[in-house]
Amino acid sequence: MQPSLLLKTFIGFTIIYLAIQFLNLEGFDIYMKPILLPILMGAIILSESFSTKKILLTALTFSWIGDIILLFTDRGELYFIFGLVAFLISHLVYIALFSKQQNTRTNDNKALFLIGVLAILAYFVFMIDTLFPKLGPLKIPVLVYAIVITTMLFFAFKGSLKWAIPANNYILIGAIIFVSSDSILAFNKFYAPIEHASFYIMATYCLAQYLIVAGILKLNSKV
Repeated sequence: MQPSLLLKTFIGFTIIYLAIQFLNLEGFDIYMKPILLPILMGAIILSESFSTKKILLTALTFSWIGDIILLFTDRGELYFIFGLVAFLISHLVYIALFSKQQNTRTNDNKALFLIGVLAILAYFVFMIDTLFPKLGPLKIPVLVYAIVITTMLFFAFKGSLKWAIPANNYILIGAIIFVSSDSILAFNKFYAPIEHASFYIMATYCLAQYLIVAGILKLNSKV
């Protein structure tokens, strides 16, 4: 089976899953959500060999573990904490992944770099300033998580200035959407309930993972 076919399968399966999410059909989540990322991992396994293939698979594996754990958050706060840890590790692995990608371009646009860095810092300050008073005993874990996802976004942005086009845009947009997914989750849990939050969280999450995987595969394609 070709990796491209599995990527298309992921898109199709995700659309079905999101439709079920939007319609609030209970009971399907526990069966369908664990299948999503393994489809992407299958596409990576079947792809041609490249130096950071195992790192990408590791990042997805920890994301998948986080997906499974977060299915049980209604049973206690510890499940949320353990899910947070799994995704924290996943983001750390993504940082390693982005830092090891081959640079094929040079970027001398210091103004663009500075604007990007300031935008990322502004996001971080806004999130912490908004959510911190609401976090209670989770202040430190969420602060650490926010630092890590902001760092992940920075490495994606920094790399996008030097990676091949259009793969660089896939990865950067994927990282931005990933951060958006985490932000929706955080606002829904700590700030104010968001209608159809699960749908928006999973829609952005699935799109983010797809774009990052597709971008890394394009970036490392030998064709």
